Amino acid sequence: MGIVSFAEERAVCGVTRVSLLDALALGPAPWDGVVTRSPAASPFMSWAWHRAWADAAAPADVEASEALLLRGADGNLQALLPVALRRVTFRRMPLAALTWAVGDAGCPDHLDIPGVAEADLDLLVPALEARPWRILILSNLAALSPNADRLCEALARRGHVARREPLWGCPRLELPGSWEAYLATLSPSRRQTVRRKERSLSRRHRVTLTDYDEDTFETGWRHLVRLHEERWSNAGAFRDPLAVNLQEGFARANAAHGRLWLTTLDLDGVPAAAWYGFASGDTVYFYQSGRDPKWEGESVGLVMMGSMIRRAIERGYRWFDFLRGEDSYKTHWTGTQRKTGEIVVFRSGWRGQWVRALDWAAGITHG
Repeated sequence: MGIVSFAEERAVCGVTRVSLLDALALGPAPWDGVVTRSPAASPFMSWAWHRAWADAAAPADVEASEALLLRGADGNLQALLPVALRRVTFRRMPLAALTWAVGDAGCPDHLDIPGVAEADLDLLVPALEARPWRILILSNLAALSPNADRLCEALARRGHVARREPLWGCPRLELPGSWEAYLATLSPSRRQTVRRKERSLSRRHRVTLTDYDEDTFETGWRHLVRLHEERWSNAGAFRDPLAVNLQEGFARANAAHGRLWLTTLDLDGVPAAAWYGFASGDTVYFYQSGRDPKWEGESVGLVMMGSMIRRAIERGYRWFDFLRGEDSYKTHWTGTQRKTGEIVVFRSGWRGQWVRALDWAAGITHG
């Protein structure tokens, strides 16, 4: 069954299968209405993230992406599953796999299938079975992803087999009521370092924070990219054009809705460090940063991060999420984290059993 246009969509057991572009044509209101009502609501499942990816990706990749739309009896959208059928290498074997539509572009975390609590996700199964996949891979799942779990249970009832394993650690800080209360949670040596670096920088320079919004976005983004590339000697996250365009498109969307956190730390009027993140619900997400290596001894990165944590506290947010990666510049600020996971579903039948055997053998070899 081919992908039909939005105007000609056909029902499959209560589910319609459309192209990703037609799903995006629904607009952000119904799409994000489902995301925000999901048990695990990730900004990386939002309409804006998928729209930014569709604008940045190769046309062939966008054309190959689709969405399963589940509506209730009242016609309202209750769940959506954006996926793509791709050739992947799994256990050194090329296989047809059904994956998230956007894949791992931009390193999204804390994912789950957008769906309200009353959505009957069993209805997605026949539509999924109509596609010629050997494995279904749902990566970068939230530590608790109840909708993905419900779908896997429904698939298991049809004879498919699923396994789940951990992926990335994502340091996360629960924010107290004040900056001083937060500092009190740090070790004495860490607390002293944070205070000393802030004082030292302020004694030597005129330190200011400059925020960039929708009107000043271009300037702020140029500072971020330049300082990131200087920090990583042009080997950082802005090498891949798809990732660059995806991040910029998503940042622009956040700027348009007042959720962008794009800031530079300026020394004597010159940007020395840049910080990019965004707010969603009760959480501030740290996404990207950069700094001028000549200020390494002044610890401008540390002072910048401390300033953003302090700002999140002062604005009443509950969480500060450092996202993927257990780097020391993140874990020095918090000892807690969430772990993302990956679910792999093996199709029923002898072909699926063969792939499961490969997976089992690889697990024994590397276990």
